[in-house]
Amino acid sequence: MGNKVAAFTEEQLVEYQEQVVEYQEQLVKVVQLYREVAAEQGGFPRVVTRDMAASYSVPYQDLDALTELKENPFRRRVCEVFSEDGSAGLTFNEFLEMFSVFSESCPRDIKVQYAFKIYDFDGDGFIGPNDLEASVKHLTHELLSNDEYETIVAKVLEEADVDCDGRLSQNEFKHVILKSPDFVPNFHIRI
Repeated sequence: MGNKVAAFTEEQLVEYQEQVVEYQEQLVKVVQLYREVAAEQGGFPRVVTRDMAASYSVPYQDLDALTELKENPFRRRVCEVFSEDGSAGLTFNEFLEMFSVFSESCPRDIKVQYAFKIYDFDGDGFIGPNDLEASVKHLTHELLSNDEYETIVAKVLEEADVDCDGRLSQNEFKHVILKSPDFVPNFHIRI
């Protein structure tokens, strides 16, 4: 902790700024946050190469302690989705991508794509009954009865499953989620 962001050259900061949607001020905050999380692993190196930003990884147990993620019931699933290997540990580049997608200025369509991936627990390209149940359990902290979960899943499919195949495609999900005025403001992480 206490490391300065000056370990990145101006060229590296500009390159990362182009990859994310946020302004340089937000990028500096993300870099500082990653350095704090990486401190448990001996610290993010002071001089960071492009390869290092893509390979140095912080394990999920350290990410789980982040204040910015702590209250999100999907925090592990979010990290799994952004982690290329599915481990929920994140390289600096993956961490940066996560904060970019959850920024206020990220385009709505990109947010919808990632939301779909987060809710698609089994990764089959559809949100089926098991995915919906897992999502509702995350949201309710598993406090409902099995009958209540079944009712909620049935109602969601009744409302959103346009082709009646018992699961939601990306287009069906997008159609429903974009009707929600709360989606974009709530699909956000403040730093």
